[in-house]
Amino acid sequence: MAKFILKLLFLLMVLFVGVFIGMEKAHQGMQGMKGYEDTALPPPVHINESEDGKMEAALLGNEINHAEELAQKKKELEDLETFNFFSSVGKTLASSVKAAAKFLIDFFMNLFKG
Repeated sequence: MAKFILKLLFLLMVLFVGVFIGMEKAHQGMQGMKGYEDTALPPPVHINESEDGKMEAALLGNEINHAEELAQKKKELEDLETFNFFSSVGKTLASSVKAAAKFLIDFFMNLFKG
């Protein structure tokens, strides 16, 4: 089963990369048909190195900046402080089951001991 999942994930990754290669070829074809480079039509995948040595990437016109996005999302989650009903119900149920199991084990241990 694990081999199948690995093969499936590999195949999906190859197909995913193939989609981007196809989009890049279509972009080049559009530029070739126009006869000039149109700045309003950005390439689907754009990767370059900035002056300070960092890699910058853009996917379908959206810049990818994981470090800033992760820090921003982490800050949003810390500020959110929402109440999760199902989490609290699950914690209450777990503590109730734990207490009941402990009571039953103690009860039977005392019953068979004496």
